[in-house]
Amino acid sequence: MSTTGTTGHEAACPGGARHARETTDRLLRAATRSGAHLIAEAALLVQGWAVLADPIAGAVYSTPAAAAADGVHAAADPYEHPHCLQRPAAGAVLVLAPGPTVPPEQAARVATTTAALLEVRGQRAAELRGEQMRLHTTLVGLLLAGHTTAVADTLGGNRLTHVTVYRLTGADVPTAHQVLWRAVRPSLAPHADACTLLGRLDGELVVAELHRGGDDGRVLRLVSRVSERHHLLAGMAGPLPLAEMPTAHSDAAAARHSATADRRIVPADAVGTSRLTPLLPTAPYARWAGSVLRPLTAAHQHLLLVWLRTGSKPRAATALGLSAGTVRARIRELSRLLRADLEDATVQAHLLLALRAPADDDADDDADADADSGNGNGNGPARLETLPDGLLDTEAARSWARGLVGGLEPHLRIALTCWLGHHARTAPAAAELHVHRTTLANWLTQCAEHLARNLGDATVRAEIHLALRATRTGPDDPAALPRRGGRTYRRL
Repeated sequence: MSTTGTTGHEAACPGGARHARETTDRLLRAATRSGAHLIAEAALLVQGWAVLADPIAGAVYSTPAAAAADGVHAAADPYEHPHCLQRPAAGAVLVLAPGPTVPPEQAARVATTTAALLEVRGQRAAELRGEQMRLHTTLVGLLLAGHTTAVADTLGGNRLTHVTVYRLTGADVPTAHQVLWRAVRPSLAPHADACTLLGRLDGELVVAELHRGGDDGRVLRLVSRVSERHHLLAGMAGPLPLAEMPTAHSDAAAARHSATADRRIVPADAVGTSRLTPLLPTAPYARWAGSVLRPLTAAHQHLLLVWLRTGSKPRAATALGLSAGTVRARIRELSRLLRADLEDATVQAHLLLALRAPADDDADDDADADADSGNGNGNGPARLETLPDGLLDTEAARSWARGLVGGLEPHLRIALTCWLGHHARTAPAAAELHVHRTTLANWLTQCAEHLARNLGDATVRAEIHLALRATRTGPDDPAALPRRGGRTYRRL
């Protein structure tokens, strides 16, 4: 008669029961050490290989290491690997490939017991995760408040010198936070070569990777996968010196406003790049930019750049961690310093062009000379309202402009020019054009398809505005919109 908890087969075969208990004991001892030891013990017991595969992170643990790819492939397509045993475990998949001499019931027992122990470890980790997440959020907040030395000393002293920041938004941020936490497996162990902090601030997920000036791209790959799976939009900035964490934080938010469903993560340096600026003559471009920006500090220029990249003062305020009223007040003051109407669409396009200008060692001296004797073309000090001669009226710039906006039908060109003049606001542009908002929205969709550009990107809109002005042969006046009675139009 068998004892409780023992099958009839095990009662008839005491050696089998003993072997089962030994197997369980070995797995239990390994589980008390770490997940990696548990996977290694499971691989040893089945005389093959074992992999814990996560759909985002890939192979979490693998024994041997060379089996990682096979384990991930088996988890993704189990029907192509019928010889492997698979069990769900702690949000991942346990994959075992037993050796040919291991009895199937022994392999199944190892797989089931290992998966159960992984679940227990996962539950224990989940109990501690909430406290750890709050700690990470606190550390991210301290970095943004400027307490970089204290945080760096806590995490690794002077070994961690730079930071790369990711900011993610979307409806599924809480779930994505949990998934990314499991995938990254963040640790606050001191004196590590890198440390990843994940915090939830104001409804968005902030990932700060602290390192020594460079990273291996692992966190970027994980953020990209999580963004795709959970339909998030993300901006990335860095690497920057750790003391510039607030700058990286705001740059990442500015970059995020250029993200789309087709390109869910956008680096800040990609937002700042331009196909036009390399075509401009370097010397006069740098002299003009240095002259117009001379009254501004680096902090002023950063605020303006974030504002122009995000496309609105409220979004710039969010990116910079300021109130919308503060941003409005500072922009009014900067408008006074620059002696220009910063609410004008052309001025904004010229300002973005100036902020993108390449650094020039002689720019400061040239700017001082321009301030005293004019901007080099006899028209007085450099201003944002007009560009100096020879900047956009070159053949290279004209070819760029024709390549960007050439071929637009007259009604689309007029509508696009009017819409850009109203800072991408459909209602006032439609009122000036005397067309319905839906009609204008349809025209803008056609423009986006023709231009193959994302009109939701403020920096793209600025370049299109410059291209339209560079290729203008008429007034592009809403009064010249081709019509055929009422609010309709005719194609020319």
